[in-house]
Amino acid sequence: MDGFLSWLFGLIAMIVPGFGVSEPPAWNGYVEADYVYLAAPGAGTITAMSAREGEVIEAGAMVFTLDDGQQRAALDGALAQVAAAQANVDNLSTGSRDAELDVIRASLARARADLELTRQQAERTEALLGRGLAPQAQADQADANLASAQAQVDELEAQLRVAELPARNPQRIAAEASLAAAQANAEQARLALDDRIVAAPVDGLAARVYFSAGEFLGTGVPAVALLPDGALEVKFYLSQADRADFALGDQVAISCDRCREGLTATVNYFSPDPRFTPPVIYSREERDRLTFLVEALLDEGSELLPGQPVTVSR
Repeated sequence: MDGFLSWLFGLIAMIVPGFGVSEPPAWNGYVEADYVYLAAPGAGTITAMSAREGEVIEAGAMVFTLDDGQQRAALDGALAQVAAAQANVDNLSTGSRDAELDVIRASLARARADLELTRQQAERTEALLGRGLAPQAQADQADANLASAQAQVDELEAQLRVAELPARNPQRIAAEASLAAAQANAEQARLALDDRIVAAPVDGLAARVYFSAGEFLGTGVPAVALLPDGALEVKFYLSQADRADFALGDQVAISCDRCREGLTATVNYFSPDPRFTPPVIYSREERDRLTFLVEALLDEGSELLPGQPVTVSR
């Protein structure tokens, strides 16, 4: 009987091509895109939108801009603070102004002239006292006037030395710290102004444009969905039995209705947990229902569309 069945199957296989040959395993899947969503760090009204759906945008190209009046005003104020802080540092580093020094020098010259005159008067009084022609009180007064004039000269000379010196170290350190803080505020204001212009980080296709010029865009809300080159991937599900036959880096064949032949994808992700798993103890029948999500990055096939169904095979 076994021999007859073998002969019969062989005869049918000769008459019907492909009879008895099992189809290679295949799995259903679909194409999904890994979009880059372009948003602004701050909220504002869109003043210009350059992106058009379906157009290719080069990396670095401006995609959209937001109103920047407030940021420009903040930058102007920060730059004014930098200028004031810099002037303070320069002033403390060079000492008093020339006009102030000229006043002190003039006062010192006058005090020195008074000192010389007072010294001459004291010498004449001393000579008269030695000849008995002047009282002792007059000589004492002359000596006192001389000491006072000398003290005035010494005081002005000390003032001039202090005025010619730069500020003390603590004052300079405080002024330089204020300058550094002002410069940091200016840089922050400049970055906030730059953030009002959003550029494409990579080359890609403008797949979706969600807002137009004149509309208000919230903080972190995507305005454009960019589809970069090589961002298409295939998602499909493997049974728990087939999962063991796949590994990261495996290449799989991709086919679909009216697709060109030879499309491939490289497995780059396995779900760590099964999907649609019933919360029961797994019997042999239940285990066959376990599936694992697998993602494979398309090596080629930019003509495929997100959401398009495909067939995956080894």
